Amino acid sequence: MSEYRRPSIPTEIYSDEQGHPIEYGNRWDGASPPADAYSRVGNLQRFAPLLAVASALIEWLQDTYDVTIDQSPSAATDLLRMPDDVVSATRVVPRDPSAATLTFVLTRFPEVVIHAGTLHDFRFPGCACDACDDNATSVADELEWTVRTVVSGGYSEQVDPWPGRWVEYRLDELGARMHSGRTRTSALTKERVKLARTALPPAGLWLPWRLLPQGESDHVG
Repeated sequence: MSEYRRPSIPTEIYSDEQGHPIEYGNRWDGASPPADAYSRVGNLQRFAPLLAVASALIEWLQDTYDVTIDQSPSAATDLLRMPDDVVSATRVVPRDPSAATLTFVLTRFPEVVIHAGTLHDFRFPGCACDACDDNATSVADELEWTVRTVVSGGYSEQVDPWPGRWVEYRLDELGARMHSGRTRTSALTKERVKLARTALPPAGLWLPWRLLPQGESDHVG
């Protein structure tokens, strides 16, 4: 079994309009950001290392778990909302159908979008505006945590049984942290919701991925 190693994230220095260095992640120092920061998206290149992080995660999953890999362009259609600047798409499918598939879509933005299971997309960064003040390291932490939580069996999805207005997800790393959310079914296609009702595992809980027998891997040439 291989061990995941994050690619190095270069330290870049960015400056604001006055030439002062920007310390992303601590830019507002606890104060509220100015109103116009919510509509500004600056220095997007700081998120470029996320694409390398996603590629390293895909390679780690391929070398560690019993999966198949699909790198055809159609893999990007797994997303609920397809970007118009897709660079690559990779679907990582556990051979056990009770485990959640992960589809990685990389964009020129740059952004990594992961579709997990049947109903949910996770975006990294979730928002790149100046007010959110994200940096590549913290976003990479969230990206890696999300992938690890899914493959370890800490991911569940549910469709509200009645009146069927919501779909929900839960990422739960036992004893550490949890994150959950919900989306109105009206934001999804009827076909997607119908498929989920039949495809979701019992209680909506996806099982852990099976490890690849030692010494084997399923690389795509």
